[in-house]
Amino acid sequence: MTVLIWLGIIAIVAAGAYLLVLQKRGALSGSSKPKELPSLKRNIFNLQIGDIVQYMGVDWVVEGKLTYTVDEYSWFEYMLQDDNEIRWLSVDEDDTVEVALLEATDRLDISESPPQQLNFADENYKCVDSGVARMTRLGTIQRRKAQTCEYFDYKGSDDKVLSIEVWDGEIEVTVGYRINPRSLTILPGDGNRVYGI
Repeated sequence: MTVLIWLGIIAIVAAGAYLLVLQKRGALSGSSKPKELPSLKRNIFNLQIGDIVQYMGVDWVVEGKLTYTVDEYSWFEYMLQDDNEIRWLSVDEDDTVEVALLEATDRLDISESPPQQLNFADENYKCVDSGVARMTRLGTIQRRKAQTCEYFDYKGSDDKVLSIEVWDGEIEVTVGYRINPRSLTILPGDGNRVYGI
């Protein structure tokens, strides 16, 4: 008789432990964990539409995001806007993180295939990377609507950079400089564009 009582106690303890494990895994109805809210912690890799990027006394609003993908490798460009001013924040991580702030220019005439070296505004630039990337987009991205983009990335002296992109035959040139990502202050937004329609 005592053996049956002990077996009953062991069975009850085992059943309780089993139910506790199921509850922790969320397998029991009514025991699911509440959904977590999206993190308000932002960095240069997860900026959202409507976030504010503060740099050199200017509050830039993230209005759009382009993702460039070549094979398994991806990098980003965020379209930033302050009133009528537009800049592109390029974020690339290969061996190191490279961040650049660029603006479009029509002062460089590229009528043929972009060269390996070029001179712009008395600065010599050398092509350091080129190829064709698949594109995904979010928000306002101006005329950059093609499914693929042919790109040519150039470096000059100091931290100067220049980019040539071909979008369905239309050539766009941006020029700027690399910046330290620590010089940026990022403030989470509400997910809405400020300047876009």
